[in-house]
Amino acid sequence: MVLNPQPGEFFIDATYGAGGHARAIQERIGSAGRLLGIDWERTGDNYADLPEILNRRRLPKAAGLLMDLGFSSEQLTARTDAGRGFSFLADEPLLMTYSDKEKSVAQVIRELPESALAEIIRNYGEERYARRIAAAIKLASKKTMITTSQQLAAIITAAVPKNYERGRIHPATRTFQALRIYANRELENLETVLQKIFQIVAPGGRVVIISFHSLEDRIVKNYFRDYARAGKVALLNKKPIRASAEEMRINPRSRSAKLRAARITLAAADQTRP
Repeated sequence: MVLNPQPGEFFIDATYGAGGHARAIQERIGSAGRLLGIDWERTGDNYADLPEILNRRRLPKAAGLLMDLGFSSEQLTARTDAGRGFSFLADEPLLMTYSDKEKSVAQVIRELPESALAEIIRNYGEERYARRIAAAIKLASKKTMITTSQQLAAIITAAVPKNYERGRIHPATRTFQALRIYANRELENLETVLQKIFQIVAPGGRVVIISFHSLEDRIVKNYFRDYARAGKVALLNKKPIRASAEEMRINPRSRSAKLRAARITLAAADQTRP
């Protein structure tokens, strides 16, 4: 385990989710250790605010920080407890945000011009039919308010070829991903936490970030590289660690996962990116 939790240490799971990683960490740090779990959707805490959260709770810098940026399987499939429109398989209000402070996706698609919407879908979703999908959404929104996740999913499905991705993924997958990333400012939040990393993790501590999107991975790679050149971190893996064939068989979504890890050095300066 690259994170390498030790008995008695203080660790942060910044993307608690269903708690799978947290349970594994807790087993390693034991009863003498301490674990802080951050979950924006359930508790309203945003990992971008970690320095403030640590200060408010009078907690020290951590020996380790884990961030799993992947969207959980339960969020992608129908749920009865969420009701926020994350799933294209559920008929829920089209919010798709972790917090009520953010503008809903229903508002986003209503207010943005077609060109801007297409750019979001293309850049954040890596969707080759972005222009076609954006045009279909804007056309539909002129006729009726798009207010639910299944409404939006149906519009997207009708806009793309019937043999979309040869049936490997649902036609709405990439567009929903893009709109979620945009609405929740996920890339901005990732950059914020990386800029504040030395206020969160103590010298000698480890940082492990698992990303599932090329834009996220590029951000992590660039920050880690720049910090390493400045002597502020030591890279624990020069190339990202990918899921094994066995793990991909059990969890097909892990095929796009990339894990990058670094250790904070004693020479690390506070606050700023080099």
